[in-house]
Amino acid sequence: MPDAVEPQTDRLRYLDAATRQIARGMNLDETLYELCRVAVPAFADAAFVHLYDPLPVGDEVTAAPGVLRLHTTDRVSPQEPPRPALTGSPGFPAAPELPDPPGSEPAVQPTEVVRPAADGQLAKLLEEGRPVLGSTAGVPSTAAELLGGANAPQAMPPGQRLIIAPLHGRSHALGSVVLLRGPGRADFTGDDLLVASQLATHTALGIDKAMLFAREASVADALQRTMLPPSLPEPPGVRLASRYLPASRTAQVGGDWYDAIPLPGNRVALVIGDVMGHSMTSAAIMGQLRTTVQTLALLDLPPDEVLHHLDEQAVRLGTEHTATCLYAMYDPVLHRLLVSNAGHLPPVLLHPDGRGEILRVPPGAPIGVGIGGFESTELHAPAGATLLLYTDGLVESRDADVLTGVERLRARLRAVASGPVPPVLETLCDEALGTVRAGDRDDDIALLAARFEGILPETVAYWYLAPRPQTAGQARRLTRRTLHLWGLDSLMESTELLVSEVVANAVRFASRPITLRLLCTDVLRCEVGDDSPVVPRMRHARLSDEGGRGLFLVDQLALRWGATRVSTGKVVWFEQPLPGDQGRG
Repeated sequence: MPDAVEPQTDRLRYLDAATRQIARGMNLDETLYELCRVAVPAFADAAFVHLYDPLPVGDEVTAAPGVLRLHTTDRVSPQEPPRPALTGSPGFPAAPELPDPPGSEPAVQPTEVVRPAADGQLAKLLEEGRPVLGSTAGVPSTAAELLGGANAPQAMPPGQRLIIAPLHGRSHALGSVVLLRGPGRADFTGDDLLVASQLATHTALGIDKAMLFAREASVADALQRTMLPPSLPEPPGVRLASRYLPASRTAQVGGDWYDAIPLPGNRVALVIGDVMGHSMTSAAIMGQLRTTVQTLALLDLPPDEVLHHLDEQAVRLGTEHTATCLYAMYDPVLHRLLVSNAGHLPPVLLHPDGRGEILRVPPGAPIGVGIGGFESTELHAPAGATLLLYTDGLVESRDADVLTGVERLRARLRAVASGPVPPVLETLCDEALGTVRAGDRDDDIALLAARFEGILPETVAYWYLAPRPQTAGQARRLTRRTLHLWGLDSLMESTELLVSEVVANAVRFASRPITLRLLCTDVLRCEVGDDSPVVPRMRHARLSDEGGRGLFLVDQLALRWGATRVSTGKVVWFEQPLPGDQGRG
């Protein structure tokens, strides 16, 4: 009696250890790798896994795939000689949990493609979902159909040395696993069918879990990437570059984001943020906050007001997720940087001489806490300096805290910028990432770099004009004189007409002095501001109408034009190509 109980006990111990080992797999490759580790050599001498291509996922109702793809690993192959079995009874060796060998990595590669017949034995076997014993003598039709004749053990002696176990997920057949024993092993028995069935069941559940996890991670990553800006703007006076690196595949998607938003007056808003947590919810909240920031930025509010309203909106969302955010506003004409921080990491300013400075900006409370109290700090932004905004994934690691990581980042940037030639912005971003690798990251990394070039004062002209009927004529004279000084006489006629129409429209609604600004950068830009929030709309005037054609002329003659509401009213602007650059139109 004890002799009969001992193999049964060993079998149960083996299954307990093997199923726990298979459950360790976090993705498809790891799951198949663990199956092969526990099956060979403890239970079989070789293992083959065939999976449908493509694999059905979850509860999707799709037509049954018609292709099976053979998967093998570099540690388990039919050509590999049988290795000694682990300790256990002679008929059924036990398989304790196996530590990963140093430097071992799952290496599962698809090798062969099999197209089983719809009415063949393999299709019926997969449909029934029961493992079967197969004889290796003459290679039975089921084995030949599965192995395609390429890896069939033709020279093996007759006997029950082959098991084919279908892999059934929660609602779909996923493929099959083939287990082979060589001449030096005992034949498979009916009890071994039960063991193979358990191995296949746990493997199928692991594959199902891995595929569902991969699909969720893919959807979340796609969601997050669609919420990030597809490209950065190119405002005059500043160059921009960015990087976004998702976390390793075993981590869920995060809520890191960055943005660069052009503002009236050739200014630009630079934004970096991080929603706490890693989930689909974090990505969705990130999208809501980013949209809110864009809306607030276009109102031309100071940075502390933007964060104040963003905090209020986050509280209204009723979510338990908080976020950090840093909002900076750069003015290339004044070479000024206005920064406000809501619990985010301090930015790093790389000066033209290569000196790195961690900007001391009051951190404030995170977004969503509802405390408020944000402050705006004004800083000098010299031409040639570079501002680096980043999330904690760049500086936080298992062996160093955040502050140490920030100091390391500053030192790395200083070493890169210490050469005689300033580094290209894209190169600087790559150097900022350092030696961070995908497998080492537990968090996403968002990075936004801005190199300040500024706009020369002699290329800007600015006036305050009283809102009276004679102002349009005065604006024309000022424009004519300025364009002559800039050597743009060829643009006088069209620009005078456009300025006259836009200023005349502003005079109609303004109650305070209006502003007229001309900027000559890569284009000639004109901006007219007044205190009325009424944004002009282009309309098609009838033949009998005396007015209504001003904006139509602006639309026809200008390269681009637009109107933006700001906190003090609105700004109407238009641009014209410089002489010799007419092809831009």
